[in-house]
Amino acid sequence: MTFPLKEDDTYLVLNERGFAEEEAEGFYRHDTRFLARYRLTLPEGLTLLQTRSPRPDHLVQDWARFGGPDGELYLRRTLRVARGRVEEVLRFQNLGRAPQEVIVGLEIEPSFQDLFQARGWHPASRERKDLVHRAPDGVEQRIALDPSPPQGGFRAFLPPQGEATLSWRVVLESPLGEGDALPSYEAFLAAFPEPQGPWEEVFRQALLDLRALLLATPQGPMPAAGIPWFVAPFGRDSLLTAFMLLPWGKEVARGVLRYLARRQGMVQDPFREEEPGKILHEVRLGELSRLGRVPFARYYGTVDATLLFLVLLGRYLDLTGDLALVQELRPHWEAALAWMEAADLDGDGLLEFVPSGGGLSVQAWKDSHDSMSHQDGRLAEAPLAVSEVQGYAYAARLAAATFYGALGEGKRAEEERRRAEELFRAIQDRFWLEELGTYALALDKRKEPLRVKASNAGHLLWAGAVPEERVDLLLTTLLSEELWTGWGLRTLGAKEARYNPLSYHNGSVWPHDTALFAGGLFRYGRKAEGQKVAQALLDLARSQPDLRLPELVGGFPREAGLPPVPYPAACRPQAWDAGAVVYLYALAQGVRDW
Repeated sequence: MTFPLKEDDTYLVLNERGFAEEEAEGFYRHDTRFLARYRLTLPEGLTLLQTRSPRPDHLVQDWARFGGPDGELYLRRTLRVARGRVEEVLRFQNLGRAPQEVIVGLEIEPSFQDLFQARGWHPASRERKDLVHRAPDGVEQRIALDPSPPQGGFRAFLPPQGEATLSWRVVLESPLGEGDALPSYEAFLAAFPEPQGPWEEVFRQALLDLRALLLATPQGPMPAAGIPWFVAPFGRDSLLTAFMLLPWGKEVARGVLRYLARRQGMVQDPFREEEPGKILHEVRLGELSRLGRVPFARYYGTVDATLLFLVLLGRYLDLTGDLALVQELRPHWEAALAWMEAADLDGDGLLEFVPSGGGLSVQAWKDSHDSMSHQDGRLAEAPLAVSEVQGYAYAARLAAATFYGALGEGKRAEEERRRAEELFRAIQDRFWLEELGTYALALDKRKEPLRVKASNAGHLLWAGAVPEERVDLLLTTLLSEELWTGWGLRTLGAKEARYNPLSYHNGSVWPHDTALFAGGLFRYGRKAEGQKVAQALLDLARSQPDLRLPELVGGFPREAGLPPVPYPAACRPQAWDAGAVVYLYALAQGVRDW
């Protein structure tokens, strides 16, 4: 188990002892691992009693030595991360009657590896042992310790029953940061309700995590996708997270929309998969991205973020009435509509994608290379028209109709409604599989449906893209033992050829995926089923020691008295899962209808 700590663009990946010692542990900033090792050598005999993280920006540890020749000793350790720095405070208390001297050593190992190298996703560069690194593009990053560790370690004298404090600061200097100060934890939490009863602790943990995940940008707060591997702006993740936080998290929604609008695609760039009007997938600041060795400096390999941009802005208008933001962003949402035309690659009215760069081969939310398969297990060939993407496009057209209507442009509003109705009919005609009681996962390059049962159909409910007469049959399928585990929806049905409950997208349970399904249930007035799904996810969060919804869990059936089987590499906290807690509470309390 790791302890992630974060504030703004700086985060730590620590082991259970609160140190960075192996594998991908370390001190990170701007997609760079500054330190690969950070370990304290504490006085002999100290035993770690407990580690707590009251907020995701710091941890508190209690250490003690009971008896022995060196005397009884207590240590309260506080490790706190701030933007660009880490503060270590060690408060020793002599519990004995004889004086003691304590000596603390500090072991550090600089790295300056790109995150993709630290994670093992790219071949590692040579080791860098200096405290300063200058990259080939001229970016200079450095590590500074204040004060510098003295020869022989930090020392303190403790009289009988006395106390002493040792402290220092590790500074991670980088010129790549931008943005104003983030709201304080107190100010952020004050914008949200304070539930009582079973939601109380889970809801508060979710809000703490959401505040911790924020990145400061010139356009406003932008949630990073998750710790530790996705501490970066992600289009799809941030848009869905902001959607889930409404009506309370209006500042986050505005920040997300403005940030993504500012970086909307302008040109055709196959390497980065950029296209005019397209909303980006992610932004990375690491050396490999800056040098163009990977396409992620500003990467656009997503087919759905542009649609979700329109959906979020539409829901924001619905829940706030803030037409000024719609007017401000008009050039951007109209560019997004123009991109939707270009994304219909063959003129059949559906949105497809074909990968063109060195990034993702699947560009819907299930972006594993093997997530799109036929009933016999064959992987589908691109161009792919994924089912929920068409649902998002339908909702995006309706949002655009609302914008034009609010701006007094009735003819253009009616045209967008007409286009939405055409797409709605196409979804029913091209994707519905009566014999399975669900929608095809996607259509492949031959327009052959992927006839498998998957969770994606729940997103069509969320988008309002299912006719009333098909809802009950679809629910029978989604809530059957093939897909419903008791904790949430399997991403792929248990009888499918590629089903694997511990895969990333072929049978695992993703809480945010199930939460959108819950939103669809409430949208269609199926409140009893919606409450059932919301309760299952609340139970999942409460089953975890940290009260968090993890990125995903294994897709095994729920067993009484046992938590779900974990997915070992799951991020926690994850923005859209923390957002899902807020969303589910709003749905369950009747604050929102979808």
